Amino acid sequence: MVRKVVPPVSVTPRRRIRRAAWLGAVCALAVTGAGLTGCSSEDPDAGTNGLGRLPADEIHAKAGTAAEAADTVRLHGTVDAGGNTYTLDMRLKDDGGTGSVAAEGTTFGLLRVGDQLFLKADAAFWSHDDGDAKAADKLAGKYVKVPESDPVYKKFSGFTDKDVLLGGLLTLQGPVKTDGRHEQAGVRTIRITGDDGAGGSLDVSLEGRPYPLRLVRAGSAGTLSFSDWNKDFALEQPATDDTLDYGKQLPTS
Repeated sequence: MVRKVVPPVSVTPRRRIRRAAWLGAVCALAVTGAGLTGCSSEDPDAGTNGLGRLPADEIHAKAGTAAEAADTVRLHGTVDAGGNTYTLDMRLKDDGGTGSVAAEGTTFGLLRVGDQLFLKADAAFWSHDDGDAKAADKLAGKYVKVPESDPVYKKFSGFTDKDVLLGGLLTLQGPVKTDGRHEQAGVRTIRITGDDGAGGSLDVSLEGRPYPLRLVRAGSAGTLSFSDWNKDFALEQPATDDTLDYGKQLPTS
């Protein structure tokens, strides 16, 4: 009679333990970006900057820090302020900004270099209130220097100030929490909301630096997209032939 050899009971569990440990190591490598696949469960944060693992308030803080440290940014979208809706397309850096603003059916350009603010618009813009066609034709298409004492300077210079604009916009009202992973312009994001969305929402990049990419302001007060972080652009005073110094105060508009 042939005796059946039965392996010790402990052998199989040990092999299983070793195999499980090996698979765990493989999965760990995949999570850290080694490019390995085949784990039974996918980590949504694999290949990201790890921001999605943080609490919402830390994500919000890191997004603000990244925005503040950036040299340049482009923002475009709408902002409701002072009873008006402004459509912005601005490129900003520490010492100024340039772009366009549309409001109340008209569009004008803004350029600030240091403390010098210029406004550029067509004749219809300048003749909107006073009807002075001759003066409007003179101003049309020119970079009109805005005196610092003029109310227009205070009203619009903020649209060219990166720190002021981002500091005022990148806020969420109420308690913040995460609201899933999304995508903006092909970039993976983590979304955080204030007061379950009523206080606004902010999409923050999960790739590279945690830059803000899209903001929905509280109370339906506008939506803005952010791009071209740290992409430099030329910011120069306009040519003398294209510049007009109107004087102490611009015409009312």
